[in-house]
Amino acid sequence: MIRNTYMDSTFAAGLLLAFVTLTASAQEPSPGLDYDEYIEMAAEGMQAGEYLAAVRHYVKAAEISESAEDAQKATRVAHSFGFNAEALRAAERWLELEKDSEQALVFVAQLQLREGQVRQSKRSFKRLLKLSDGPEDERLLSFVALLSEEEPVAAYELLRDLAKPYKDSASANYAVAVMAMSADDIDVAVERARMATEQDPDWLKAKLLYGRTLLLSGDEEAAIDYTARLVGDDPDPDPESRMELALLYMSTGRNDEALSQVNQVLLEQPARADALRLMAIINFREQRFDAAWSDFEDLLATRRYTNDALFYLARIADIREEIDQAVRLYSSVQTGPNAVPAQRRASALVAFEQEEPELALQMLDTFAQTSPANAIDVVLAKAQLLATMDRHDDALIYYDRFVEFRPDSENGMLGRAELLLRMDRLDDAIAQYRVSAEMFPESATSLNALGYTLADRSTKLEDYKEAEILIRKALEKDPDNAAIIDSMGWVLFRLGKPEEALVELERAYASFDDPEVAAHIVEVLHVLDRSDEAVALLEAAEEKDPENELLEAVRERLFPDTE
Repeated sequence: MIRNTYMDSTFAAGLLLAFVTLTASAQEPSPGLDYDEYIEMAAEGMQAGEYLAAVRHYVKAAEISESAEDAQKATRVAHSFGFNAEALRAAERWLELEKDSEQALVFVAQLQLREGQVRQSKRSFKRLLKLSDGPEDERLLSFVALLSEEEPVAAYELLRDLAKPYKDSASANYAVAVMAMSADDIDVAVERARMATEQDPDWLKAKLLYGRTLLLSGDEEAAIDYTARLVGDDPDPDPESRMELALLYMSTGRNDEALSQVNQVLLEQPARADALRLMAIINFREQRFDAAWSDFEDLLATRRYTNDALFYLARIADIREEIDQAVRLYSSVQTGPNAVPAQRRASALVAFEQEEPELALQMLDTFAQTSPANAIDVVLAKAQLLATMDRHDDALIYYDRFVEFRPDSENGMLGRAELLLRMDRLDDAIAQYRVSAEMFPESATSLNALGYTLADRSTKLEDYKEAEILIRKALEKDPDNAAIIDSMGWVLFRLGKPEEALVELERAYASFDDPEVAAHIVEVLHVLDRSDEAVALLEAAEEKDPENELLEAVRERLFPDTE
């Protein structure tokens, strides 16, 4: 079987130490630096936070070593930091030295896909299929978890190709259905899940997947009815059916009905941790915080889903403004998908509520050291925190470093551009927004960010015209996004079309009660000589957000004689 390639932070930290302390007994002479020198430079880079340079030195060391163990460790280090090109080089060296290593081949196949080497990746996955002790079509199921970590469309297309020889296999159709869902090809997902249920009528997992695909197709009632019948028609229903039905109810906002199903599961299986977790989340969503707190404490006692429990307990303490307890709980979340959000929130509370900004930065540094798998995300977290502290020059250093480490990160690019705006470096900000819009031409967020900046900050008619084109493209991709609708109204105002602008701005404000939208409407009303309405709206917005600097600036500029 294929083991999960995920590496937790404790293992990653140990791996870095192990790599640094390796002897050079396996090395061969190199015309450049020798093995020990590469290892020393890598260790120094890690200490300085120069993660990419450090990883490259580790890989260089592995490439001149004749030890498969060195190549394996270099692969895992590079993979844990998300440096895919470097990880692939190390994995290929590992496979070269250990030709029968299934684990090396797993890394190579996965990393080839990440690097856009689709044909090579397909060949590698086919090799993995041939290594199977059991039926090849069933092994496709083991690829689902691995491919779920990858870009959804590329992963779906690859698995669909691999599954072509197995059209009559329930396992293969199930695997294709799962990947089709992740790639938003819902019609294929519904069809393949249905085929899996017909090919193996007793396979409950396929039936539950079919119900989920019906929900994603937009037929909520059919999804719930189908899954409810799996429960109701069985004199002894499988608890998995009840859990799936509960999830369907939750996704449609029917939380009380979801809770009823979970309670039934807990009556039959009181120690079932996933049911206890789901009950706690339902109570949290319903803002029954006392009940949720009790549930999550019970979940902690099971020693399952520990980080989920700590994270939600921290959120409850945060909502209750119990700052010290929230910081303690957030800081305890060291692994899993909530680790970075938890550490980011803990550092923000320490910086601004406890007024200890340096301690907040130290907390992030400590987390990065103990959790190398999250170290790059911590670079972004520090950039964001420093920007919020108005330490713009320091923040830019970290944004630059993050963009170097993650050159394909839209969030990193947009954050850096926003910071440059705050630093009054308009041309640099626009240049960064352009890079993002060019790299992500299908992203409504990047298109809108560039368009709005041109509309709001420029004084040139040609920029306003370009902004309108960009914002209309963004609206095509996300027509109900109130922030983009606001941008549309604002650029129309800049183009001298206040009546059309007001329609869009009021449409945005109806669903997005935001002071910036309110300020835009006030400006338009003022130009239309509807000053009484403008002042009334301004006063209403100020009552909701009395400290807002934008509203204050609008009042001083348009209505300096009013209070």
